[in-house]
Amino acid sequence: MRAHLGDQLVVGSPATGGTRRDGEIVGLHHEDGTPPYDVRWSDTLDVTLVFPGPDAHINHLGHEPATDAGAAPRDVPRDPGDIGRRVAAERERRGLTREETARRARMAPDYLAYLEERPGDPSLATLVRLAAALNTSVHALRGGGADLPPGRGMALLHPQLRDLGPQECRTLLSTHGVGRIAVATPEGPAVVPVNYEVVDDAIAFRTAPGSVPAAAVGAEVAFEVDHLDEAMGQGWSVLAVGPAQAVTAPDDVRRLTEHAHTTPWAGGEREMWVSIRPARLTGRRITPAEG
Repeated sequence: MRAHLGDQLVVGSPATGGTRRDGEIVGLHHEDGTPPYDVRWSDTLDVTLVFPGPDAHINHLGHEPATDAGAAPRDVPRDPGDIGRRVAAERERRGLTREETARRARMAPDYLAYLEERPGDPSLATLVRLAAALNTSVHALRGGGADLPPGRGMALLHPQLRDLGPQECRTLLSTHGVGRIAVATPEGPAVVPVNYEVVDDAIAFRTAPGSVPAAAVGAEVAFEVDHLDEAMGQGWSVLAVGPAQAVTAPDDVRRLTEHAHTTPWAGGEREMWVSIRPARLTGRRITPAEG
């Protein structure tokens, strides 16, 4: 018997007359996947050390088949599934380590690493615990609402809207992300999202000549980035206003390209760098009213 983290252990069957019980394997004690296993039982959510008997079998969930009968499954390229990507992104956004998140979710850190790094199909109970640990919802971890506009949640009963100082705005801009650039075009005002980097207090993004974002060059523009916490009815926004210029010096272009955290999500040939040097940086945050 060999298993992976996340496999299902089923004990008992009508043939043996035993009561059927199943659980999720959340811990391995041998690299080859042989028993014993740490199992989180679906009926109690308790984790126990299990030495499977003859009435037990493994349901392999979402793994590559073994290379030959009885052999340990071959190592497959790391390719996180959708749920794993969302769990990892939410954990990193909240500044949590895997160890802290696993402790909050009452699971083994190795199992959390498995979920984040390989395609998997965790049980509903596992998703409920992860959602609680990350202060989000199972619906969000499964990608629900991805095609809906943000901000459909309920407002706070007693909200407080406060202005942010320049330093807090810089902290929220952080090093990179997705923001919106507002420009004037021959067809009228336009607002489009772009992947951006923050380098030496300047906001830089890549685009293509002749595109809508490229219209920012030579003009004073507005750049906005925000975040909404749908579950808690909270959020913040930062607005940067200043002149935009094309980055043309070869050394500057090379430095921006080498240190970019991601290629533009829109794809295609987007090798024109535009830099915005904020002359005004303001922001606001919505939180529950104090007291």
